[in-house]
Amino acid sequence: MRGLTRRQFLKAAGVGAGTALLSGAGMRVTALGAPPTLTGVTYLTPAYENSFPLIMGFVNQLKKHGDLFKVDFFDSGTLVKADEQTAALRAGTIQFMFHTTSYITRTFPILGITGLPSLCDHLAVHGERLNMESPLWKVINDVLAKDNTFMLTAGGGVEEPEYIWSGANKVSSLADLKGKRVRIVSYEAEEVLKPYGVAGARIPSSELYLAVQRGTVEATVANISTIVGRKLYEQIKNCYQLPVTAFAIAVFFMKDRWDKLPDNIKAAFWDAGKWFDKNYAMYLNKKYYPEKYWPRIEKAGIKIFKPTEAELKDFEVKSQPVWAWWKKQIGEETGQKAINLALGRG
Repeated sequence: MRGLTRRQFLKAAGVGAGTALLSGAGMRVTALGAPPTLTGVTYLTPAYENSFPLIMGFVNQLKKHGDLFKVDFFDSGTLVKADEQTAALRAGTIQFMFHTTSYITRTFPILGITGLPSLCDHLAVHGERLNMESPLWKVINDVLAKDNTFMLTAGGGVEEPEYIWSGANKVSSLADLKGKRVRIVSYEAEEVLKPYGVAGARIPSSELYLAVQRGTVEATVANISTIVGRKLYEQIKNCYQLPVTAFAIAVFFMKDRWDKLPDNIKAAFWDAGKWFDKNYAMYLNKKYYPEKYWPRIEKAGIKIFKPTEAELKDFEVKSQPVWAWWKKQIGEETGQKAINLALGRG
């Protein structure tokens, strides 16, 4: 919903005319006794035809409870940009956000579990290990709670792993990576590619088309949804299917504000989260990508290169120091527990 412009909303977000805070939860009330309004955001646009309808499906689940609360939902970064979302959540400008886990592992290192090299495939195949109320979900939220953050749902798993996509300056093997300037979002992916001589560059997906077109980067680590959603297939010529990393699309709240929500509103979000768990990652990975996106990539004439067994083994070996590095960020014991759960050993 876009009843307010971005400037108007930000101006009124605190204690603007006719606005009040309810139970400290940051919900806007426009009239005494009227249902409160909760504001949510995503930087993703309708061009992400795989993800966007399912995100809106979550929002539509919430809108079934219009007697309890109203939802203002802003997509495409129209209220806050991708890199501003976490700050807006903390400030109370918004009450919930959809975010890509790889974008915010710097802020919340525990989310790196969704993108650890050589581990990410396990969460793509066994998405249920990330489901709401699963042991891994609980570990993640125990750590996030220290930063007053709560992850409602991670969409029932990570999306298909991110591969290496390149233009005219082809990357079709590990050896081709040496000296290449590559767009990388997560620390985990950046760390695992360092031994191969990669120069990493952090570029938001909204700016990636021009970066590839102008040669600012020679390759990009990306999920197929970014390649299609941002029309990068117009500039990309090659795909090296090395499963470098992965991400989940998750829904976040500030924990103290979540805790203060009325039980009936929390229940509505909980049910929507369960719906998202069931319908997001599994649908994309099992049906949408193989039936819709990969045929489009092939039609665009992009050449596909699969890593050799030797390359996969080398990459697995190079991944282990990244696992060790990641565990140091959140604590050895907690990190190992999360890894074990992701591997199905817990």
